[in-house]
Amino acid sequence: MGSRAPDAVVLVGGKGTRLRPLTLSAPKPMLPTAGLPFLTHLLARIRAAGITHVILSTSFKAEIFEKHFGDGSELGLELEYVTETEPLGTGGGIRNVLPKLRSDEVVIFNGDVLSGTDVGAVLDTHRTNSADVTLHLVRVGDPRAFGCVPTDADGRVTAFLEKTQDPPTDQINAGCYVFSRSVIEKIPSDRPVSVEREVFPALLADDRRLFGFVDHAYWRDMGTPEDFVRGSADLVRGIAPSPALEGPRSESLVRPGASVADGAFLVGGTVVGRGAEIAGGARLDGAVIFDGAVVEAGAVIERSIIGFGARIGPRALIRDAVIGDGAQIGARCELLRGARVWPGVELPDGGLRFSTDV
Repeated sequence: MGSRAPDAVVLVGGKGTRLRPLTLSAPKPMLPTAGLPFLTHLLARIRAAGITHVILSTSFKAEIFEKHFGDGSELGLELEYVTETEPLGTGGGIRNVLPKLRSDEVVIFNGDVLSGTDVGAVLDTHRTNSADVTLHLVRVGDPRAFGCVPTDADGRVTAFLEKTQDPPTDQINAGCYVFSRSVIEKIPSDRPVSVEREVFPALLADDRRLFGFVDHAYWRDMGTPEDFVRGSADLVRGIAPSPALEGPRSESLVRPGASVADGAFLVGGTVVGRGAEIAGGARLDGAVIFDGAVVEAGAVIERSIIGFGARIGPRALIRDAVIGDGAQIGARCELLRGARVWPGVELPDGGLRFSTDV
């Protein structure tokens, strides 16, 4: 049992392909979520749990993280960075930070999960069971899209089942683990390794002590535009907790330096970034407006993400869509049902519609 506080490791190496085109310019954990980089919310949770030494395992656009967070002192943390030159998978990414670890207990977080789980309670479970690895598990309505993790009456993990059509349990791997350092030391260091497909099954085969911590706290994987929009809105409305957000929660969050005209209507956990402009008569419901974007009069934006500096023309309708940085959407255009507009693209007035009227 190490006497020092646990280390935290945050895996932020992914390319975020499901969130393109937003992730062409910024890594997914740096995208503004309720007005702050997503990673800021996670780091604030780690700090609130009393953990101060955090290692970011980076790969894609690695320099952006250090440029923004520096040594972590502004957040009350001591941040270090380890960059993968080639992708090593979850297990390899964890093994790669071994030289920076100081503690016998290491809490590992996926950098794209929004969660309200009590990190201290996960650690307590790990210690009480003298576990080698403790996994945070959540129950979901449809576990087929996730890795399933059944446990016995004592909470001990009995199997790891990758995405399966007939899951025996609704418990899924929630992307937060406590590892004992000795387990990390045994992960191969010279090749890609998956914790889910290789490390965990091998530990089970060796009869090592793997336990699950199951709770009912808020949990969402922020990998798709739909989940990203909902997660951001849940933060704004106070449904999802974050120690990084101050003040009362409400239906909208307008960042300093943004301008919202009288007669604009903001609901559903909408967030308006710094320097963005929202004209009168615009209706935003569950919209995520990045810094510097412009929404003109009478435009309607629902459950959509508007990238940095994009412009949405008068009476345009944007619903369940993603608009890339700097794109220009002409008046009366209609973008629906998963439409994605790449950065800098210009659509002329009335240039793309689903309705027959003009």
